[in-house]
Amino acid sequence: MEKTRKSARRRGRAVTIDEVAALAGVSPMTVSRVVNGHGKVRDSTRERVMRAVRELDYTPNLAASSLAAAQHTRIALIYTNPSGAYLRELLVGLLRAASRTAIQLVIDYWDDLDVEAERKAARTLARKVAGVILPPPLCDSKTAVMELVRANVPVVAIASGRFSEEISCVRIDDFRASKEITEHLIAKGHTRIGYINGRPDLSASVRRFEGFQAALDEAGIALERGLVQQGDYTYRSGLKAAERLLSQRRPQTAIFAGNDDMAAAAISVAHRRGLDVPRDLSVVGFDDTSAATTVWPELTTIHQPIASMADAAIDILLRSIRRKDRSTRVLVDHVVPYRLVSRGSVAPPLPAGRQPKGG
Repeated sequence: MEKTRKSARRRGRAVTIDEVAALAGVSPMTVSRVVNGHGKVRDSTRERVMRAVRELDYTPNLAASSLAAAQHTRIALIYTNPSGAYLRELLVGLLRAASRTAIQLVIDYWDDLDVEAERKAARTLARKVAGVILPPPLCDSKTAVMELVRANVPVVAIASGRFSEEISCVRIDDFRASKEITEHLIAKGHTRIGYINGRPDLSASVRRFEGFQAALDEAGIALERGLVQQGDYTYRSGLKAAERLLSQRRPQTAIFAGNDDMAAAAISVAHRRGLDVPRDLSVVGFDDTSAATTVWPELTTIHQPIASMADAAIDILLRSIRRKDRSTRVLVDHVVPYRLVSRGSVAPPLPAGRQPKGG
């Protein structure tokens, strides 16, 4: 199969549906059903076909009418996330999917809308697009979800902490990921760990904090409320939270921030106070955005494949949009794998008698 892929590219011709079928181990008819969103196909088979499509960079040779329909399929991303690094990752995935599927991608920015304004914006958008992608924090907006579902517009949430009973979702297991990175700190010898929480109204924030708590509980470490500070996923909120943590009389040996932006801010505060990271203070983040590798030292973090999640969200939306029977909604809970990325921001704590005071 590897030889088939290389020879197709070497000859400079388009990859065929037969080659996709061979790589996925299915019939060309099954590939056609998956790509065009027609007919019933098992989820496991669909995922296998879509992996082959992405690996071979396959572009379906649609009939003119089908191609015209795809070019007029408008899918909206509603965005209000304050993290520029997160937005870049998200757009990479969406633009890649838009190029592959010939859809029209619409970016709608909702900034500080109250409930009524959000309701009106959702109603207006529902009349203009065939599907909607909701990344954080709007993935947990009951108002937006309710209006779009009521308008019978397919919706996929990206990076929600839990599967919704109303819309499809592409996510990681935030609880397990958070628990794993906390266990990583504990295994290094850290028992006094500060935590910078994300927005409390987001399910992902809740699940990440629950994972942090679970790791402490299993290790027999009591949770000190003073070591938990509130942020909102912005760099500035991370600065304020880290200042509060590092101003305490009894210093932490590690800080776990709910995203990379806040973790980068914590490193900045540590440096300003004369602390060496990771010798005096270990810091970990979450998401593995560009912010994780533009700070020194680079962050140990949880890699959330944001671009791939956006690509998968487009595939789920297109299958829903192309379903002939729209009288019932088919919801998908697509949980993608994460991984812990170990970089230079974590080390064992100093011996008790050599703990830094900060400044």
